[in-house]
Amino acid sequence: MLETGEPAMAHIVKTEPGEDAASKVLEARIYGTPLEALCGHVWIPSRDPKQLPLCDKCKDIYETYRMFNDGLNERPAE
Repeated sequence: MLETGEPAMAHIVKTEPGEDAASKVLEARIYGTPLEALCGHVWIPSRDPKQLPLCDKCKDIYETYRMFNDGLNERPAE
């Protein structure tokens, strides 16, 4: 993991329709492939996101999506 001096945060992964975020993260952890978050942050997952604070930008973007898309859960992992 490249240290940029930024605090570690949990991000919400961008997914395509029909794509499962948890599977996408697991695959990225196994193969070391980078992921892109809703906020634009690109990283290779290596930590348990449940132990990190949620990125405010990702949270705000997800909340905006929820306002316009019925059926999205309160939290992305649900």
